[in-house]
Amino acid sequence: MTDTAIAQQSGTSGANHTSHHGARALQGLDPVTFEVLKNAFATSVDLMSEQILRTCYSFVIYSRDFSSALCDADGNTVMQGSGDIAVHVGTLHFQCKAVLEEFGKDIHPNDVFAINDPYRGGTHFNDVSFIRPIFSEGEIIAFAQNKGHWADIGGNVPGSFDVNAKEHFGEGLRITPVRIWSKGVFLHDVAQLLVSNTRAPQQAMGDLHAQSEATAVCEREILRLVDKYSKQTVVAAMQETQDYVERIVRRRLVTLPQGTWETTDYIDFDPGKGEGLVPIKIKLTLDGEGIHYDLNDCAPAVATFLNSGYGTTFSAIYAGTKTFFPDIPLNSGFYAAVKADIGPEGTVVNAGWPFAVTGFCSGPYEKLMNGIFELWSQIMPERAMACAFNLEYLLVGGRDKRTESSPYFMWYDWMAGGWGGRASKDGAGASAPVFGPGLAVQPVEGQERLSPVLTTMHQIATDSGGPGRFRGGVGIEKGGMLTDATDTVMSYCCDRARSITWGIEGGLPSIPHGVWINKGTEDEKFLGSNFSSVPLESGDTFTRPSAGGGGFGDPLERLLGEVLDDVIDGYVSIGRAEADYGVVITEIDAELDEFEIDVPASEALRARIRSQRRGWLTEDAAAVAARYRSGETDMLDVIRRHGVILDWGSGELYPKTTVQFRALMERRSASHWK
Repeated sequence: MTDTAIAQQSGTSGANHTSHHGARALQGLDPVTFEVLKNAFATSVDLMSEQILRTCYSFVIYSRDFSSALCDADGNTVMQGSGDIAVHVGTLHFQCKAVLEEFGKDIHPNDVFAINDPYRGGTHFNDVSFIRPIFSEGEIIAFAQNKGHWADIGGNVPGSFDVNAKEHFGEGLRITPVRIWSKGVFLHDVAQLLVSNTRAPQQAMGDLHAQSEATAVCEREILRLVDKYSKQTVVAAMQETQDYVERIVRRRLVTLPQGTWETTDYIDFDPGKGEGLVPIKIKLTLDGEGIHYDLNDCAPAVATFLNSGYGTTFSAIYAGTKTFFPDIPLNSGFYAAVKADIGPEGTVVNAGWPFAVTGFCSGPYEKLMNGIFELWSQIMPERAMACAFNLEYLLVGGRDKRTESSPYFMWYDWMAGGWGGRASKDGAGASAPVFGPGLAVQPVEGQERLSPVLTTMHQIATDSGGPGRFRGGVGIEKGGMLTDATDTVMSYCCDRARSITWGIEGGLPSIPHGVWINKGTEDEKFLGSNFSSVPLESGDTFTRPSAGGGGFGDPLERLLGEVLDDVIDGYVSIGRAEADYGVVITEIDAELDEFEIDVPASEALRARIRSQRRGWLTEDAAAVAARYRSGETDMLDVIRRHGVILDWGSGELYPKTTVQFRALMERRSASHWK
């Protein structure tokens, strides 16, 4: 079977889970036992997480870029962990099924398998899974799985994030299902082959052993439950745990409005086609039979690594939907109630082999999640939420000259940012991305010890939260300087320098992503939000913000006192309080947090903004760009007042992108203004 055929076969349906609603009646499974075992399954997965945190070698995995799962004998997910990151949760069952498809009956006690293949339901090549079958009485009853992000998996650039890759061959090592332990015997030659294709083989080998041992912890816990309750009871509980979730979801759905909703979000551009936003169109239907998504109208795969394989697209669908059902456990029972037609292979959301897919996390993944947030905000308005900031990775790699051997180093950094304003409160600020709410911010002290990169700034980004009746959460600005290193390059995986984090119900956008190098010097340069292999020299500095969340509701309806509090807290500047909220504030003594609102002036300013703001959105875009280049207007006015998108370094106008962005602002923002 070819790679393409595998992706087509696996990518056309959901979790392949079949409901058996009679499981509760199976012998030995009463309601109390079921509840005990359901929670014990969750504990078995969380024990894997505790094990990997204490034994991993990679600073990236230590910062919680990993997930675990317990699957049944058919590969269906029985239970996720309580701290898993969203992007992994919808893919683990696909990878377990890939091992079953590959090895069939040639699976034995004490085997362990590895896989990272995004064309077999995985995420990207850096995410390596280890899968252990759990046997009882000579029969497979379950699988334990741990997936962790290796800091490097080979490829063209340190960290394995190559924006210029169009096919997977430049992205790193592709691991199809492979046996690492055979009946308890460690296949050192196979493991050595894998880790030798990374820039940090000792670290990778350490993570390989740590992840495998984590699955052994889960195996021991499940077999303890078998000894106590019997194999039949444990297996029945695994099935009933899935059926239980499916029943809850379906019962909840029939209480909701039925119908069809549609929206579109965008990737910044396709390098193969020039400027212009790349559409990701989502259709959601509730019809009494479940949740149905249709992604058939999404754009073709792009000529960079911002494509998504079928596994990560399903994951985005599951995770985005699950956000609106926070109290329901996540397993294949949930997946059974959520169906999706992700369209033909070869699109940006269903890119089969050999399309490059490593940057899916910053590309389609979070666009799908945020689009799904918007759709469910209409169905469940009490939980409504605007767009969240986009996941971003900054990678600096080269040779560390602080030691005589000059080993490779990978400074692999991601930042917190802001989630969207909500129906009744401001968005969460300085939080992990929707990609993985459990993802930890890496300690600066650890980064500086491991790599020749000095952190020069790490602070709240004032004015980054999208203005609204309920403000978007704020983002972060972080700066760094390369110290004693050589042969060093920088790569950045992000997006939304052009498809800027948007507001809803009248709310306004946040700020664009993007990296500046040597800002404030003669060598200042804006590198954008996606680039690879930019050379760095010792002494070079770099800085970038993470966006805040989009605003919810008309910012002119935000209470004056709330705007004042934002100014006192440093979330909003006095200038943007006037420009975005129409609130005139005078500083009396900033050190004592003494500020004063001019109420009459604020009322007059708000009236003036209301009368003019629709006209701002139709002002000649070229004239706006010219004023930006001359310094007559600033970036936030260009975006929030005029809906104009530029190259934020040179001021070059992107005319097609501007037309598309203005249409989005008209639908999500201006159409709700009074």
